[in-house]
Amino acid sequence: MELKELLKKAFERGGSDVFIVPGAQVSCKVKGEMIALTEEKLSPADTELLVREAYDLASRKIESMEENGDDDFSFSLPSVSRFRCNTYFQRGTMAATCRVVAFGLPDPKALGIPDMVIELSQYRNGMILVTGPAGSGKSTTLACMVDRINATRQGHIVTIEDPIEYIHRHKQSLISQREVPNDTPNFARALRAALRQAPDVIMLGEMRDLETIRTAITAAETGHLLLSSLHTTGAAKTVDRILDTFPAEQQAQVRVQISMVLRAVVSQRLVPKKDGGQTVVFEVMTVNPAVQNMIRDGRTHQIDNVIFGGGNQGMMSMDNELQRLCRSGVITRETALLYAVSPETLSKRL
Repeated sequence: MELKELLKKAFERGGSDVFIVPGAQVSCKVKGEMIALTEEKLSPADTELLVREAYDLASRKIESMEENGDDDFSFSLPSVSRFRCNTYFQRGTMAATCRVVAFGLPDPKALGIPDMVIELSQYRNGMILVTGPAGSGKSTTLACMVDRINATRQGHIVTIEDPIEYIHRHKQSLISQREVPNDTPNFARALRAALRQAPDVIMLGEMRDLETIRTAITAAETGHLLLSSLHTTGAAKTVDRILDTFPAEQQAQVRVQISMVLRAVVSQRLVPKKDGGQTVVFEVMTVNPAVQNMIRDGRTHQIDNVIFGGGNQGMMSMDNELQRLCRSGVITRETALLYAVSPETLSKRL
């Protein structure tokens, strides 16, 4: 079967990811469960044909993967969907994972993204981070926030992504979408260039390395609103992760900078529902004077307590949300405790 047919089948079944790996059937993940799309297992030759078809669909050369061992890109199938594709070598053979990205922008309410998260886009400067494990929906949340800005105020929005997932149309704002590596070699270079493109908002797909993080902090310090993501869980760990990227002798200064520019951290996770499928759980930390002091003084371990008790200050606790979902019968007690920040405390409350 051709890749186009497999991707169409996955889309029709409501799949989120398609896996093409030698020695296994082509499979897709539907609501957290793996579903086979083919009866036969793939040989290395089969996977190579499918991977090469992906490059043909994207009008992209395969040399990038052959040189580096992996590659990221995206492409569209008319009347079906967009797909974000990662190709790679494993045990000397080609393999790929394709993420389904629907045409059009997602509806935050339909996805269960709280209004509190989308309203963070009202900030005019500083840094807002969306964090969580791979595949938890960070890119979708960022796209919803960018769309809200695009629809409600005038300005120039620059997005830097690897690869571009959601296509934004010009509304109240102008949007420039740059893709790594097609439009720019890397995030750090694109971010430095963005500062010369008169942006009001910069959406950086991911803060991956020291140079990118350093430039992102500078961008937030100079009056821009910077949105980005990190592969961390929880607000306190996010702050520590940024600090740990810098050499020890610079961390005190960076701690002061972060305390001044950070506006909010959104942490999200997908958790299994009792009746099958998954639901997303959010934690929101807004940086008030108390949190600023904790970051500046190196007391990030106390941040979780502030979030837990900050419901009336524009904050949302992961454990409170898990408790709410458990009591409403959406998830089991075991699931709530498994994903809790403080399982012992949550156990007593449940």
